[in-house]
Amino acid sequence: MLRWLLRQEGSRPSHHRANGSLPWHVCAPVVVLLCGPVRLTAATAESTSSPSSGFLSGLALGCFLLAIAAFLVRRRLKVTRQELQKARELADHREYERNLAQQELVRRLEEERELAKEKLQFDSQLAEYEKYASLAQLALGAAHEINNPLLGIMSHLELEWKDATGEQRIEIEQCIEGAKRISAAVRGLLDYARPGPLLLGKVNLFKLVAETLKFVEHQPMFRHLTVANRVPLDLPSITADVNQLSQILMNLLLNAAQATPAGGDITISAGMEQSAGIIELRVHDSGSGIPSDILPHVFEPFFTTKRGKGTGLGLSISQSYIRSHGGDIQLESTSGSGTMVRVTLPVHQLGKTATEYQEVIG
Repeated sequence: MLRWLLRQEGSRPSHHRANGSLPWHVCAPVVVLLCGPVRLTAATAESTSSPSSGFLSGLALGCFLLAIAAFLVRRRLKVTRQELQKARELADHREYERNLAQQELVRRLEEERELAKEKLQFDSQLAEYEKYASLAQLALGAAHEINNPLLGIMSHLELEWKDATGEQRIEIEQCIEGAKRISAAVRGLLDYARPGPLLLGKVNLFKLVAETLKFVEHQPMFRHLTVANRVPLDLPSITADVNQLSQILMNLLLNAAQATPAGGDITISAGMEQSAGIIELRVHDSGSGIPSDILPHVFEPFFTTKRGKGTGLGLSISQSYIRSHGGDIQLESTSGSGTMVRVTLPVHQLGKTATEYQEVIG
């Protein structure tokens, strides 16, 4: 094939071979057919008449081949780099999508967890309200059935007491005291089941606490305790029923005093959450605390650990009053570490106006 190409070249005009080398249309087939160095040298030798011109032609052809090889390698490397870049970008994009999917999955799991928690709380509150409604119906019926006979018994006992002497009078007094306790329990049950309508007015909590403490400071159970009023003076007044608030505060102070040994202290404080429009009233004592197994039952009607010293309705009635104001009450206690009672109340009663009086304690 090479010799044929050379013969074809020999038949062409002489100006094509003026420099003694092969033109491009001859060199190109040679590049394709003769790739080995030995054949390349032989072909060059046959196509030239002198050793020097053959060497130069072979060198030129070798450089040309090297240049083509370098070009091809460089182009292949460029294509490879582009493919690697595209693969890296695709991997980064898939990694980004995977992270987004994981974040979305975590967010949905958290939402489901919160929904499940809220559902449990709602079910618990619903069960409590159902129990509250049942107790209310029971209380109203029991109060009617108990109060009428009880009034007759107490009237008869008082008549008997006037004519009695000595031990007989003492026994009658004990019976009257028992009847009064029954009457107080029924009245407390009625207050729990059917709180009276709110008589709203403007109440200054600092002065309310101060007047309540002035009333109880002479009680025997408070004589050996330190009671501090830490309610801020600049706390805004709230719209509330002062009688119900006084009873709530009195119940909390009595419970704290009964749980605190001599030498202990009771602190009443308060604060306001501006964003929510609520005020939190706190009563903290340094008493014996409430065991963890008893704490969930403290708001149940007639539940008490003070045998013979209470009806177990103080906290139940307080909770009922607070809820009628749109507030809430919570207890935080550890056995041996005291108790903190938190009462949250709205500053204003939405949809309600202060009637009967505008300034109760201010």
